[in-house]
Order: sequence, then C-alpha cells, then structure tokens
Amino acid sequence: MDVKEQVLKIGADALAASRELARLSTRKKNAILEAMGEELDAQRAFIQQENAKDLAAGKENGLSSAMLDRLELTDARIDGMIKGLRDVAVLNDPVGGEISTWNRPNGLVIRKVRVPIGVIGIIFESRPNVTCDAAALCFKTSNAVILRGGKEALHSNLAIAQAMQKGGIPKGMPEHAIQLIPTTDREAVKVMCQMTDYLDLIIPRGGEGLIKAVTEMSHVPVIKHYKGICHTYVDAAADLSMAWKISENAKCHRPGVCNAMETLLVHKDIAEAFLPKMGEIFAARGVELRGDETVCQLIPSAKPATEQDWYEEYLDLILAIRVVDSVDAAVAHINTYGSGHSDAIVTQDEAAEKTFLSEVDSSSVYVNASTRFTDGAEFGMGAEIGISTDKLHARGPMGLEELTTYKFVIEGAGQIRE
Repeated sequence: MDVKEQVLKIGADALAASRELARLSTRKKNAILEAMGEELDAQRAFIQQENAKDLAAGKENGLSSAMLDRLELTDARIDGMIKGLRDVAVLNDPVGGEISTWNRPNGLVIRKVRVPIGVIGIIFESRPNVTCDAAALCFKTSNAVILRGGKEALHSNLAIAQAMQKGGIPKGMPEHAIQLIPTTDREAVKVMCQMTDYLDLIIPRGGEGLIKAVTEMSHVPVIKHYKGICHTYVDAAADLSMAWKISENAKCHRPGVCNAMETLLVHKDIAEAFLPKMGEIFAARGVELRGDETVCQLIPSAKPATEQDWYEEYLDLILAIRVVDSVDAAVAHINTYGSGHSDAIVTQDEAAEKTFLSEVDSSSVYVNASTRFTDGAEFGMGAEIGISTDKLHARGPMGLEELTTYKFVIEGAGQIRE
C-alpha cells in the first residue's frame, strides 16, 4: 500500500468511526478518557524509551535547545498529559447542548444545538504531548481525529497514540477514533489536505512554513495556529517591580512556546528607570537582546535591531526591545508586526489600559499579567487543541466548544409553508 492509499484508508476508517462516536454517551466517553490516562501511566517507561530515540536523533541533527525542550517527555510532562485527560473527562460535554431556542408565530420551535464537526486532521511539529491533548479534546467532542506529527517526534507520537488506543478500545472506543499517520513522508500531508470526502477540518500546528504550506494546498477548511509574535508593553504608569517580573516570566519561563514574549515595548518616560535593570535580569537568564538606538544606549550589551527583528518569532532566548512614545505607538507597533496571538500591557493607568484592550487586534489581551497564560488549561478549558490566530470560527485557545459546530432542530405539529 503506497502513502496515498494508506492515508485514504485512514480517512475512510475515521469517517466510519465518527458515526460510531456520535452514539457514545458522555459517561462512556469520560470512562474511556480515564482508561487512556491509566494506560499512559502504565506505558510511561516505554513512552520515554521511544522519546529518547527522538531526542538522540534531534541532537544528532542539530535541533536547537529550545526545540529539544519542546520534544522532551519528562515525568512531569507525562503527568501533565495524564492530568489533561482527566481534566477533559470532568469538563462539561458541549455535544447536544442548546445554544439557543425560540418559538415562531406559526408554532414551530427552533433549537440551535451543538454537534461534532466530524473528522478533524491535526498536522503538527515537535511537541509530542499534542498527540494526547488533541486526541482527548476531539474524542470528548465525538470527533474522529487523524494526527500527523513531525519526523522529529515520530517514535514518541506513535507510543502515545498506541497507549491511548490500548487504554480506550477495550472500554468501548471505536477502533479508528484516534489514528496517527505512521509515516513522515510529505505526501501524507498533501493527501490529507485534499481528502474532502473524509476530512471536515484541518488544524496545522507548527512553524510558519508548515502553516503556509497547509493553507495554500488544502481543499479542506483550515483553522490556522499561526506564529506567536507576542508583545509586552510597559507603560509610563507601570509598576516597575511588576513589569520586571512579568517581562522576565513572559520571555524566560519557556522561550520555545508560542505564548512567550518576542518583543518588549517600553514607554520613553520610564525607559531610563526600567531598562538597565531589565537588561541585568535578562543577562542573568542568558537572553540575547536586540534593540533600537535608545535601548542600545541604556543596555550596552544589546545588539542593534533590524526591521526583520520586529517580525521575528525567535522561540529562543532572544528578545527584541523598542522604546515607544505612547500607548498609541505601542498599539500601532503590535498591530503592524504582531501575529494576533497574545499581547500585554503593564500599567496603572485606566485610560491606557482601555486604549490597549480595545485597539490591539489579538486573540488574547492582558493587563498586568504574563502572556504565558494563553493556554486552554490556564483558561480553565482543560487541554487545548492549540491557539487559533484566525477569526472564524475559533479564536484563541481552542477547547471543547471550539471543536463543535451546530445544527438547527425544528419541531412542529404538522405545519406547512403557505
């Protein structure tokens, strides 16, 4: 069987499984999710053994430290996947929920009801925990899922998917509800993108190149989880102690993820008081700084920034810094160079706060908090499918509700249209 035949069979199997999934009760789905978590725990040593193969290959192929961090499955991260499954199990099931109901003058009762999307394809890179998070959310919402991970995590992804299948199928999960394409051949992505008979939606998660390629070749609707060029703006009325802490966290907590800060904007009136100490904090954390002329004067170790630096998603301990004249200038910078992901203002000025919140065109906007909170679990949504930078049909962290669509259910008593 060649790659095309293999992927088409996976698609046909997923479509059949999606119809079986529609018959599972919420209680049944929750029990299956719990069983998946138990099997992940039981398979921990094997999963880490397979992950070690990917890590060794990654080091040999020169993956950056940030990329290796995204790839590694520590005990804490496996615990996080298990917790994510259990968290999703206890969340409300949106399937079948009424969005709204109304009565027409002719006596018809119309209900708008949440239903599964159907079959969802997830194309992702690097982070093997996406295998678990994506499968759990799709399963809870009665969607069949086809996963296609990157070559750097193939062994890890297969081990996780197999553990979830081994835990779920004996408890009643349809056999093909969760499938992972077992090849890294790029032809598999092309076939997925053209599989309109079987796939209802594709969600790409990864670098800019992957997302552009999927969007350009896909005949299936795509929700983009585009790059995270996240900003923190330190306003003239900021509490500097708070601003130092938030800025350090936003950049250094996990620099290789999409909600990490990539550009720091600082109001000119507090630049002299704020930047030298901020530079010391970043130097102690090993952050390379690239700044405008004022930044380079106040932080001598900073390198001059280029125009490209304002567009850059570094995913590493590198940060661009610019001094701006006002909150309006900060908003203009973010709306010009940002990716619509997550942006924050640190301020005690309500007027500046109001301007920032109403005019920054991003999926998540913060006041006096780190952008690192843009995450389904941190928002109380359980594990997430990713952070959508689109505006239709989902934006920001995609949890359970965002993996449903709706249908209209109309109840009558013999009415006919005159």
